[in-house]
Amino acid sequence: MATPTHRGGQGLSLKRQLLLWLLLPQLVLFLVGGALAYRIALKYAEKAIDQSLTQSVRSLARQVKPIGSGLLIDFPRAAQDIIEQDPTDRVSYMVSSPPGSFLLGNGKLPGPSGDLLQPARGALLYNARVDGKPMRVALLELDYGDAVSPQRMRVQVAKSLAVQQRLTTELIADMLAPLLLLVMVLSALVYGGISRGLQPLKRLQAQLGDRHDQALSDLSPIEMTQAPQEVHALAAAVNHLLSAVRRSLGQEKRFLNDAAHQLRTPLAGLISQTELALAEKDPQALRERLTKVLAGARRSAHLVHQLLSLARNEVEVDLQPLDVPGLAREVARDWTPRALKAGIDLGFEGADRLTLSGEAFLLREALNNLIDNALTYAGAGCEVTIRVQSHGALALLEVADNGQGLSSEDLPHVFERFWRASDVPGGCGLGLAIVAEIAQRHGGQARVLAAQPKGLRVQLWLPVAHVARVLA
Repeated sequence: MATPTHRGGQGLSLKRQLLLWLLLPQLVLFLVGGALAYRIALKYAEKAIDQSLTQSVRSLARQVKPIGSGLLIDFPRAAQDIIEQDPTDRVSYMVSSPPGSFLLGNGKLPGPSGDLLQPARGALLYNARVDGKPMRVALLELDYGDAVSPQRMRVQVAKSLAVQQRLTTELIADMLAPLLLLVMVLSALVYGGISRGLQPLKRLQAQLGDRHDQALSDLSPIEMTQAPQEVHALAAAVNHLLSAVRRSLGQEKRFLNDAAHQLRTPLAGLISQTELALAEKDPQALRERLTKVLAGARRSAHLVHQLLSLARNEVEVDLQPLDVPGLAREVARDWTPRALKAGIDLGFEGADRLTLSGEAFLLREALNNLIDNALTYAGAGCEVTIRVQSHGALALLEVADNGQGLSSEDLPHVFERFWRASDVPGGCGLGLAIVAEIAQRHGGQARVLAAQPKGLRVQLWLPVAHVARVLA
């Protein structure tokens, strides 16, 4: 059955996400800038038109001169051409007196709404519709005549708002064209920068892809000499993972080799003894053969137990606060019946209270191996002592005996796998190797010393609680 592939985490690539987050704000800013630029251009275009209309309405007003109670209109063709100078634009003007009564002009222009008042100085500017088209109108009112018969004249000049739109469009084009070119250049630089910045990731992908066909045979570290710090961190994390996989595969391979090597001999012995027992006719001889089969089976079971313990020690441990003296007393009580049967005095001495960060199962396994070795090789009539002591930042667990001990030549080899200094049956040379592994897993170390005047001392030096947490 095919294994379903989880695709919930798939999405945009990193490159697309970077482009989206970098170019999309540029587009938004460009649009916002365009809207602001349009408003600014519209304001300045309106200001330019207002100035032109103000000048036109004043020029037209100067052409109408009061004479007594009447008006003299001096409006030659040249002045009219000045007002209507733009043939593409519609310009209307009107002179009325009193205001609203047409005197002169080329169109009928509406007056301002009631809420608009002419400023004290200058012309009044407002928007109006003439023949259904929007226009900008400048209005100037002047008084003439005498005190007996005062008169009022209104001069108006209007220009289509199409001029304003045209000026605005031209200003916007002049402003946004360089800005658009700048945005395009910046976008190209951003795209090129992102592509260049992601090259180390592509090289990392290529290095990992080249190993795909080699499966797990190539677990060497990845080399990323020229890359940003973030890619170095990623490569370091991948190298850490490869190291963990390499170490795990090495431990698995070593365990399989050890198991195959060590189980071959006892299993062959069991098969041989079983075949001889099947061919044996004498009940006494058959019993002896079966006794050897039982001894071989026990040795094989002990070997398997030791190998499995060694394999368990090679995984990460979960350190928890642990009462070491209490654990040591409990282990000593478990071994007391065997010690009494072997004629050995098993005792405990040391601190009443000492806490370190440890794994109870593994430390119990270590003490079991040390006591088992001591009871097996010390001999009847000897003393075996379990000690727990505090030495500043370190805790000492020791199992000492006053048996025959080991020679100075043998002491350096006691923690090697499958090394044995005695021919006493029952051992397989893994007990002390397991003890050393457990000590290392707790951030400490195992030591072996010759006891005085004779005997052997095996020690575990382990960090106490607060130090062990740092090491873990």
